[in-house]
Amino acid sequence: MAVGQFETDVTTSDYLTRRPFTALAPIASYGKIFDSSFASSDGYDRVIFDGPLLPWPRGPLSAMVVSALQRQPGTLDATPTLSHLDVLSDDDFQLALYLCYEMNYRGLANAEWEWDPGLLNFRTELERIFVERLRDEIGHAAPKFPLEVMAALDDLVAGCATSSLTTYLSQSGTVEQFREFCVHRSAHQQRTLDSERRAIFRRAGADQTAGVAIQFDEFGSGDAARIRANFLGAAMTALGLDPSYGSYLEILPGVTLAAANLSSMFALHPRWRAALVGHLAVCELTSMESMERYSRALYRFGMGPVGRRFSQVDVVVDARRPVLARHQIVAGLLGAGPQLGADLLFGAGAVMMLEQRFGDHLLDAWTEDRSSLVAWELFPGQLSIR
Repeated sequence: MAVGQFETDVTTSDYLTRRPFTALAPIASYGKIFDSSFASSDGYDRVIFDGPLLPWPRGPLSAMVVSALQRQPGTLDATPTLSHLDVLSDDDFQLALYLCYEMNYRGLANAEWEWDPGLLNFRTELERIFVERLRDEIGHAAPKFPLEVMAALDDLVAGCATSSLTTYLSQSGTVEQFREFCVHRSAHQQRTLDSERRAIFRRAGADQTAGVAIQFDEFGSGDAARIRANFLGAAMTALGLDPSYGSYLEILPGVTLAAANLSSMFALHPRWRAALVGHLAVCELTSMESMERYSRALYRFGMGPVGRRFSQVDVVVDARRPVLARHQIVAGLLGAGPQLGADLLFGAGAVMMLEQRFGDHLLDAWTEDRSSLVAWELFPGQLSIR
């Protein structure tokens, strides 16, 4: 839906157009809500913020959340109808859920919104529909013995060993397409570390120790310059993109936000601790081959070592991480709770299905010679201002 169809509590003076970092066939500029008191008189100087900014809404669900977060907690409007949506790819649904989760990360508004009963109830309803749709797509795994669960997990991982997206990017993708890919992946930036951190404290024994070891690697093994979450930002900067948190939220499609929301849902609910382990296991068991292909693509583009760093670290340093994930984290969880096998496979199957849909979305767009990002043009003058 067009922006102008939704009411909002902001005025046109609260928006500016952000400039891209550099040339290199820059991706078009997009709007951001910002504090206009920091703007220069012409209103177009770029203002950098440490935290995310409220995006333009995509429909009635996200419009309700964006509007509420600009008011005091306890003022959420009546929930719009949640029907006739393909929630796995619907931009409005996934953006609304993403914004709800963001209050548990860096926040977007008054911190009291994080535990606002109205917002939590709305988020719970979104999650219920999300899970139902995931179940429809991947089915219900029957509880199995630990060895059967491990075998099923291995089969799932083997099925994604030849990702069409990573193969395409490594062999024939263009620089502009790789830039788009990085913009999509920015939805996961910083959040992944937090999700894995939460998972550690829900385990005990050897599997918790293995989780700490992986986190130690993620945080640079004690070297701040090697913190993994910052490597994508370095690659984005080298590609002429804005690496700041949440910079491209407005142009990320629902299929991209769905994958980010999945890990957040698993991380924020102890009930999904086994699903989070399945999610983590898939990421660790498949990352080395994917990163190797990304590294080949960046090398083919003539990218220097700093820009390639986010993909090379997994190849060189992290050979032990899949072993830790499979033989200690997964095995430890199943040893302590064999009944959790179904949830573990649900988490693994869900992330793989969403990643497949994500890859198909990008490849379909590129095959048709169009952008895989949301075609988002802002016309502040057409907003209905309250």
